[in-house]
Amino acid sequence: MLMRLTLSVIKADVGSVGGHTQPSSLMMATVIGEAAQAVDKGLLIDSFVCHTGDDIAIIMTHTKGEGSAAVHQFAWNTFLAATSVAKTSGLYGAGQDLLVDAPSGNIRGAGPAVAELSFNHSLSDSRPAESFMVFAADKCGPGAYNLPLYLAFADPMYCAGLMLPPMIKGFRFHVIDMDHTAGDSIIELDAPADGYHIAALLRDNERFGIDRIVSRTYDEVVVAVSAQRLHAIAGKYTGKDDPVAIVRNQGIFPAPEEIVSPFAKAHFVGGDARGSHVMPLMPVPLNTPVTGMYCLPIVSCAGFSIDKDGRFSESHTDFFDNPAWDEVRRRAQSKAIEMRSQGWSGAAMLPYSELEYGGFRDTVSGLLKRFRLREERKPEAAE
Repeated sequence: MLMRLTLSVIKADVGSVGGHTQPSSLMMATVIGEAAQAVDKGLLIDSFVCHTGDDIAIIMTHTKGEGSAAVHQFAWNTFLAATSVAKTSGLYGAGQDLLVDAPSGNIRGAGPAVAELSFNHSLSDSRPAESFMVFAADKCGPGAYNLPLYLAFADPMYCAGLMLPPMIKGFRFHVIDMDHTAGDSIIELDAPADGYHIAALLRDNERFGIDRIVSRTYDEVVVAVSAQRLHAIAGKYTGKDDPVAIVRNQGIFPAPEEIVSPFAKAHFVGGDARGSHVMPLMPVPLNTPVTGMYCLPIVSCAGFSIDKDGRFSESHTDFFDNPAWDEVRRRAQSKAIEMRSQGWSGAAMLPYSELEYGGFRDTVSGLLKRFRLREERKPEAAE
C-alpha cells in the first residue's frame, strides 16, 4: 500500500543542568511522555526522543507532510513543557532556543532546528527496505555537515557506491544562502558535473549550507538538513545553530559506513565556548553531555528501520557508540588542545564578522570609537 510518509526531526536547547551540559532526566521524561501521547492520539505514527549535549531531539514519522502546523505546534508545545520543568528546577538557559512568543504553524525559523523529508513509502524492488540515520550536533554552526555530506555523496574515495549503476548519475545538491533572511534562497547543483562549484560554496560553513540532496537517478530526496542561522532570526547571539540532518541509506543510496566515514576526520567547525572558536567536530554516542575541558562541538548519529506502516524498528542503532570511534575521539581531543592553545589569536577564533552578534563586537565597537587619526609627522630637519 502506498503511503506518503514524512520524517521530521525537531531539536532545541530549552535548559540544562549545571551550565550548557545536558537536559535533566525530568525534562527528558516530559518530552518522551508528550511524544507518546501524540502517537496515541494519532498525530504521529511513531517517535523517538534523545539528546546530544543540551539539545533535545524529537524524531517522528507521520503522514501530515512537511511543515505541518499540527506537528510543528506539538513540538513547540512540548519544548514549552520542558522549558517549564527547566525553570522550576532552576536550570541554565531555560527556553533558550524558543526565539518567538507564540508561533502559528510552521516553527522553522522560530529557533528549533527542523529537518524534514517526505517520500512514497511502499517497499518495492528499488527500495525493499527503508532505513535512515539522524545526525544531531551541539555547540557548532549550521554548516557542520557540509564537508562530510559532500564527501559521502560526491566523492567515490569515501563512497565507492557512487560508481554503481543506481548512483553513478550522481546527486543534486540544494545549497541555501543562510545570509538571505527574506526567504529561502536556493541554488541546485549536480554532482559530479558541478562538483567544484558545490565545493566553492560549501567551503563557507557560516554562509552556505546543504539544504537537501536528491537522487538524480530516482528523483528521491535522500538528505534534509536544518540549515539556518539563529543569529539571523534573533538579531543577536543566542547560542550556536546546532544542526540536525536526516539521511536515508542503503540500496539506491550510500551505505551507513560510507556516510559516517567522513566524520572520522573530526573536521574543524565554528562553535565551542560562546560559539566563538574553531574546533574539531567529535562523534559521540547518543545522550552524551558536554562536560569536557572545552565546549567541544559534538555530533551523534542514530539509525532506524521503518516497517510498512511507518513505525520504527523495536530498537535503534547508535552509530558512534562503538570502539572504532574511540581513536577519532582521541584525535579530536588532540586537535582541540592544539587549537585552543592558540587562545584568542587568529584562526583559533571565528572572524570578526561571525562575532558581530555577541559581546565581542560590543567590546571591539567600544574600542573603535577611541581610534583617532594620527597627525602627519613632519620631516626632521637635516643636521
